[in-house]
Amino acid sequence: MIKHILFDIDDTLFPSTEFSSLARKNALNAMISMGLDHPYPELESSLEAIIKKKGSNYPGHFDDLCKALGIKDSGKYIASAVAAYHDTKTSIAPFPKVPLTLLKLKEKGYHLHIATQGSSIKQWDKLIRLRIALYFDRVFVSEEMNEDKSAGFYKKILAALQSSPQECMMVGDREDSDILPAKDAGFKTVRILSGKYATTPTKAEFVIKDIDGLIAVLNEL
Repeated sequence: MIKHILFDIDDTLFPSTEFSSLARKNALNAMISMGLDHPYPELESSLEAIIKKKGSNYPGHFDDLCKALGIKDSGKYIASAVAAYHDTKTSIAPFPKVPLTLLKLKEKGYHLHIATQGSSIKQWDKLIRLRIALYFDRVFVSEEMNEDKSAGFYKKILAALQSSPQECMMVGDREDSDILPAKDAGFKTVRILSGKYATTPTKAEFVIKDIDGLIAVLNEL
């Protein structure tokens, strides 16, 4: 019997891919507005290369961008980019059906948790800005667990919850970090088809197109 349901955040609870694209676009345009004399396509290409190399959670994307382009007196450009990026955060919202679905799950007595990769502060920032932080009993972040989202990460969660794998379900959009390692740890898994990984084949026991499909999955179980 499922007692604990764990959720990824990005492209599971909110459209992270869309937000990131918009935020980076706004940041680069802000740098140009401050007088940076480089064409947008060049900035975009360089930034994408840095993100691919350093990862999306790396805090120095715009610093590295200025260094890569040999930009002197870069402070005002970096500051304008960071400000525009963070200003974009004020507009983020969860997928439309997320709040009501989480409320229904809580009413049914399920314990809801987050299992996410990245920086603790950044992930909490998302949950708070999305206004869904209080739905969750526990938030498990790879940074605090000292382990990426591997089978070991999920086994640590089991120990923290003092639960068995048969009582836990993982819901996420990524096969490599949400589904396969959780299955290896014995969790039931639900793949949500959203974001840039939506077309990746899955070995999850259940597949849903929107989060409210989780209610039917749990009723089936």
